[in-house]
Amino acid sequence: MNEFGDFANIDVDKLLREMDREVGRLDDFQRDIGKCVGRAEDENGFVTIEYGSDGVRELELHPKAMRLSSGELAELIKDVLHEATQDFQDRMYSLANDAFGEADNPLRQMKDPDAALAKIKQAEAVYDRAFEDVMKEFDKIRRRMNL
Repeated sequence: MNEFGDFANIDVDKLLREMDREVGRLDDFQRDIGKCVGRAEDENGFVTIEYGSDGVRELELHPKAMRLSSGELAELIKDVLHEATQDFQDRMYSLANDAFGEADNPLRQMKDPDAALAKIKQAEAVYDRAFEDVMKEFDKIRRRMNL
């Protein structure tokens, strides 16, 4: 079994248990995101917004908000919507931390795009090395078979 290297020593049962655990965590995370809601309200209580994975869920305007000009009200709604979406993203990030841990949080890349790009470049380098290794092995096989 030397031709398989370390792969011959893999504990398949442990691997399958770990995969089941990961799938379960992902299922829990997806379920929790569906329930996740971000909320925000302006300081005067004129505009209240609830934001979820499906977009704006609730938009409440206090009757006193109608005294504002249309431009002021529009700006206030945009500001509160921004706060509600930020609250939603923060809550989602927290759910992902709970499900996957800080180090493996898939949403962490959103907060640090430079780190995400570095990981992509690192993965690309690993892929390139693996591809070269596979092609070398194919070439060895081709030569052995006189193809």
